[in-house]
Amino acid sequence: MFYCDCKMGCEGSVMEDPDNEYDSTWDDEYEDQKFSMMRVTKHRTRTTQRNLVAARDMQMFRHRCEKNRPVYQESHLPNLDFYQNKTPSRPDGVYIEDFHKHWLGDYTKLEKVHSYIQWLFPTQEPGVNYSAHVLTPTEIMHFHQDNTVKKRLLKSYKLMLDFYGIEMVSEITGNVQRAGNWKERFENLNRNTHNNLRITRILKCLGLLGFRHYQAPLVYFFLNETLVYGNLPRVKQSVMDYFIFAILEKSERKNLIKFAFRCFEPKEQFVWCPIRIQRMLLKRNTPIMNHQPYSTPRVKVAHSGSQNSSRNSKVPNAGQSKIDPRKSHPSAQNHYGNNRVQSHRTRTRVTRMDQWI
Repeated sequence: MFYCDCKMGCEGSVMEDPDNEYDSTWDDEYEDQKFSMMRVTKHRTRTTQRNLVAARDMQMFRHRCEKNRPVYQESHLPNLDFYQNKTPSRPDGVYIEDFHKHWLGDYTKLEKVHSYIQWLFPTQEPGVNYSAHVLTPTEIMHFHQDNTVKKRLLKSYKLMLDFYGIEMVSEITGNVQRAGNWKERFENLNRNTHNNLRITRILKCLGLLGFRHYQAPLVYFFLNETLVYGNLPRVKQSVMDYFIFAILEKSERKNLIKFAFRCFEPKEQFVWCPIRIQRMLLKRNTPIMNHQPYSTPRVKVAHSGSQNSSRNSKVPNAGQSKIDPRKSHPSAQNHYGNNRVQSHRTRTRVTRMDQWI
């Protein structure tokens, strides 16, 4: 019997923090019993609230992954047929091999056409293209087993990374970095916030179809760009509400939330993990990431009055961006580009971080 590579723990519990009603990421954390028994309401402690629509959506995605089982009598497998180059997408009428050949680098077409994304990255949720089809459990099984199909999905992923100004460093680990044209492509990301929805779909698809190890490196990249370097202000809210919580591996999700909490300012506006966990992190100065196969980012904090100025530190690609997080106040946006979170303000800043290895 085939079991989808998407097994998760129970996603139905309610934690002590009302903002985290739809998130069981921290349900197994009992290290600090003093705080785990406290009930602290958001009205007394926070001026912003978590996007519960997003939290519910991502919880349903993770919970659905747990239940995927193949139905062998299925005969209609349109997403599999498309990736096996048997049938074209609809309504565009483009075969997958032709798409990879002719659409790579055509940024205008990739931006303006909205019907292809559901074919390239099928999930179990419908989209705006009613000619596309939701992914079935049997198709998920075949995607995991068919190496030719997986190679084509990887090509699709690289094509979209290029569209966003990102390039893959390693197919083994999924590490990514800025591409040479990142400034131009980042401007497009900030202008066209519907790409936040596309990236969320891509992350979900990667988790469903055998590339779940690619999820965390991509989210880590966006966390760095938004929280550390102050880029992509209109992507920031989606990174926090959607991208992080598309990650199926709970340990990776936890570590990225810890990293986000360490970099996020002001701390009282952080609503993506329970207050007891935030207190524990502040109290214990918990390392951000401490598990394999990822390295622990070495974080060096320089206060604004320090003689060891962070501007001389060697940050990968830092020389390409002149934005100083201490002076930049981009308005964080929600998944559709509207203001939700207070702008990035901090008295300290992260001055060095390792790349994923």
